[in-house]
Amino acid sequence: MSAAKNIWVTALVLVVAILFFGLSGTDVWVQKHFYNPLSHQWIVDTNNTVLKFIFYDGIKRLLIIVAVLLLVGLIVGWNRSWMKSYRRGLIIVILSSIAVPLLVGSLKAVTNIPCPKNLAIFDGAYPHTCVWEKYPSAFCQKEKQKCWPAGHASGGFALMSLVYLFHTRRAKVAAMSSAMVIGWSMGSYKMLIGDHFLSHTVITMIMAWLIISIIVYAMDRWKARRLT
Repeated sequence: MSAAKNIWVTALVLVVAILFFGLSGTDVWVQKHFYNPLSHQWIVDTNNTVLKFIFYDGIKRLLIIVAVLLLVGLIVGWNRSWMKSYRRGLIIVILSSIAVPLLVGSLKAVTNIPCPKNLAIFDGAYPHTCVWEKYPSAFCQKEKQKCWPAGHASGGFALMSLVYLFHTRRAKVAAMSSAMVIGWSMGSYKMLIGDHFLSHTVITMIMAWLIISIIVYAMDRWKARRLT
């Protein structure tokens, strides 16, 4: 599939996913399995320092370190012969590692969607609304909410760009599988502590691939113009 077609298909999937989760009630049904209404607690305690380090602080730092090492490697080895076949892929991975969390985080800051733990159905204060809906006029909002889409998992899903770094099918499959495991581990942790719905992570995953596809398309267009 061409990069341009990939962008349009991914954008369509994104719209369908937003509509499906907004209208189906799947999010609430899934999230209820992670909450005990009697004890008013989520299945995983957000104060569990070990899990928080593994799936939040630790993995974030590791992803930043990996991105920095890739950037240093690209700069140091830019003119090396062995780098030529990996240069394009490395640039895509580095740009994706920056752009995906940045754009997802920017969108998250303006959508004003609360986390599950903040909703009235989970003993919070906010009404449950779709991303395209406003809060009821009688509801008095005290502070802006920033829970849609899932910002934390975006760093993991940015690793899907690794498929453009490797050349063999086996390596590409391994790269995509690893990105899925890391992204969903980060996203699932946030679901289990009540910070995100299933849709938040799904939307972030699709958005990440869309952003990566746009980066690939832009790079290919830039390269084609240079050769003309």
